[in-house]
Amino acid sequence: MRTNAMVYSRIDGPLGAMLLVGRIGDEGRVVLRSLSLEGQKGGVAVEEGWVREDAAFEEIAGQLGAYFDGRRAGFDIPYEESGTEFQRRVWRALEEIPYGTTVSYGEIAAQVGSSGAGVRAVGTAIGRNPLLVVRPCHRVIGADGSLRGYAAGLDRKRALLDLESGAGEQQP
Repeated sequence: MRTNAMVYSRIDGPLGAMLLVGRIGDEGRVVLRSLSLEGQKGGVAVEEGWVREDAAFEEIAGQLGAYFDGRRAGFDIPYEESGTEFQRRVWRALEEIPYGTTVSYGEIAAQVGSSGAGVRAVGTAIGRNPLLVVRPCHRVIGADGSLRGYAAGLDRKRALLDLESGAGEQQP
């Protein structure tokens, strides 16, 4: 596979079918661009010219499998930078939320310097996260502890939070 070719794979998981999209980087490793769940609001669709290359995603699929089996708490996956500067700040804050914990949208807003009315902008940025599961937007909840917004549905958000709250010691 040539470097920078857009490639994809579909894998099954406990949340349903996942579409992985990326590019082959200079070292032959996939640089992940998107991880979407079937039926996700704003999810990616395969475009003309993309090449299905399941073997290129074996490492990522293995890490996802270990996460879903409760054997992994985080990911070591190179991914493509995208989004606006504000979105990238919010997404970096998501990456800092420890496994098995939750924070509120307001806490993320304060962390990125956008408290008050900025909570809505933070929610919008989180909703545009192209790396579901890998970038843990499911760990963000309402200030009252309620589940709010998840592009792949609140049932999937609950399943991810349940997985993380019920697992033992994890390997990074």
